Amino acid sequence: MAANGTGLPMARKPLAKIVTEDKQGNGMCHDDSAKGIKAQTIDELHSLQKKRSAPTTPLEGNQGAFASLPDDERRRQQLQSISASLASLTRGAGPKVVRGDPAAKSSQAVEHVAHRHHHHVEAPTISVSDDSSLKFTHVLYNLSPAGYCLCTELYEQAIKYEKGSFITSSGALATLSGAKTGRSPRDKRVVMDDTTQNELWWGRGSPNIEMDEHTFLVNRERAVDYLNSLDKVFVNDQFLNWDPQNRIKVRIVSARAYHSLFMHNMCIRPTDEELENFGTPDFTIYNAGQFPCNRYTHYMTSSTSTDLNLARKEMVILGTQYAGEMKKGLFSVMHYLMPKRQILSLHSGCNMGIDGDVALFFGLSGTGKTTLSTDHNRYLIGDDEHCWSDYGVSNIEGGCYAKCIDLSREKEPDIWNAIKFGTVLENVVFDEHTREVEYGDKSVTENTRAAYPIEYIPNAKLPCIGPHPKNVILLACDAFGVLPPVSKLNLAQTMYHFISGYTALVAGTEDGIKEPTATFSACFGAAFIMLHPTKYAAMLAEKMQKHGATGWLVNTGWSGGSYGSGNRIKLAYTRRIIDAIHSGSLLNATYEKTDVFGLEIPTEIEGVPSEILRPENTWGDKKAYKNTLLKLGGLFKNNFETFTNYKIGKDTMLTQEILAAGPNF
Repeated sequence: MAANGTGLPMARKPLAKIVTEDKQGNGMCHDDSAKGIKAQTIDELHSLQKKRSAPTTPLEGNQGAFASLPDDERRRQQLQSISASLASLTRGAGPKVVRGDPAAKSSQAVEHVAHRHHHHVEAPTISVSDDSSLKFTHVLYNLSPAGYCLCTELYEQAIKYEKGSFITSSGALATLSGAKTGRSPRDKRVVMDDTTQNELWWGRGSPNIEMDEHTFLVNRERAVDYLNSLDKVFVNDQFLNWDPQNRIKVRIVSARAYHSLFMHNMCIRPTDEELENFGTPDFTIYNAGQFPCNRYTHYMTSSTSTDLNLARKEMVILGTQYAGEMKKGLFSVMHYLMPKRQILSLHSGCNMGIDGDVALFFGLSGTGKTTLSTDHNRYLIGDDEHCWSDYGVSNIEGGCYAKCIDLSREKEPDIWNAIKFGTVLENVVFDEHTREVEYGDKSVTENTRAAYPIEYIPNAKLPCIGPHPKNVILLACDAFGVLPPVSKLNLAQTMYHFISGYTALVAGTEDGIKEPTATFSACFGAAFIMLHPTKYAAMLAEKMQKHGATGWLVNTGWSGGSYGSGNRIKLAYTRRIIDAIHSGSLLNATYEKTDVFGLEIPTEIEGVPSEILRPENTWGDKKAYKNTLLKLGGLFKNNFETFTNYKIGKDTMLTQEILAAGPNF
């Protein structure tokens, strides 16, 4: 991309304004954002958070050279790096920055800490054109949420300055994300330049909605100006990817302690030595989510915008305080960077047996991915985001982001026990006196979440890396009730179902819909991928073939009929199936082939009733079964039309094999 003398890419010519419509069949990728909140005002939202009850108790340079610098010089350069990150493009220099909380100056105890840790670093002299040039911005840098010396810093910041922040009875920090309680995929924008125009997936089904360079810089300036106007900002320098050969350095600049603690938990936490030698980040997030974007700006369709600029290695967040935007924004970045290194990025869970056998779990919401990948008899490598390189698998993150709705100690003991001091609880409701969380309460949102370090899981494997996977398990909650509980897939079938990313959702009674709805999300995470799905599928096939991995399709949904007439397959049966996959015994089973989908199904699995292994055996109305099977097959075919014109691999042979692996009728 050409430069304009400033070192920045030339702005592209204005492109047509993007109009996004919220309706079915508009070609948008699967939208798993949360529904709008019920509250009409901020005070009403806060009132929903605390559940009323009778009180039970009375109330009262280069990195090598950087590493060898003296401590004072290293800290000075560290703050200069932060100042440069916050530089306004119009003023050409960053703000004057100083470490520490501006409110702490009056405390003698904190002054001692300030003497040790806070270093004033003035930016180069610039012309004074507004108040931001005259003030210091205080930087709260990589505050520790759970250390013994600084254990309360982020908690104190949140509770003191952020309304809606409370310590719950378990010690976790309860927070509110404001009006947005889920991601806003229709407000995600990616800069289209001469490189990304050809590299990324655009158009029908794609999550990537274009914006031009100029509009990104407008939003970046808005975010940076907002952050620089504050008395203090939080800065996290952390890592992505446990593979040391392919680690990415990220910097997150935010305005809320909630966001800083969230990212501390979700990214990989550097050691003191790694932090001292951190240097310049590979990617930077500017989270100004409390400040809206300008809706009159080109490409903006609401007051929310999350913008990715891959050339500048930056992300800007405006108009949403939902912390998941940062997590998934970085995941999108990894979906772009890792394939360039011939590393496959995956939206999956991952665990490992005591003998070193690794399994990947793919599945959309409600399929049981978290439940099945969390196994007391196996080590947890990660619950959501992974890479598969020439060295094996590695977790991208340093934490877990678990759903909390209807959470119980009996169903999810590991998640329950992980919700303790240091954990962020998003948008939960709790008793106003006992501070006990009501996990079944949906007053704020159904999308309640807990973010905690992966070390909080007892059987987590640290470091979060493992050998090449032995099994690739694709999970589907088939509410139509026609897919078998388990099928062994050949390579082409694995790619077909990986690209399809199928599950079925059942609408709530308030929607008046009683029939299941098929949902397809390419690569089981279409909202986050950057390249065309077939490119990830080709990489998956190559790695599976090279390392001898087996593909499986596991249905955790209905049997004996569709939702409303059949029954959900018992979790105990699904666990026996997964155990048989892990042990390798299922490879030695006798198999039969099904109609329409052509799936290979075992005739017998220990601990699982044989009659449920073949779906038609459980249906009383055989004609209804056949019609439902053909209906689902048609939905698969219609969905896959998006991908039929893409060449996969060096020639079209693999493309034809994948098409042939789908429903045939």
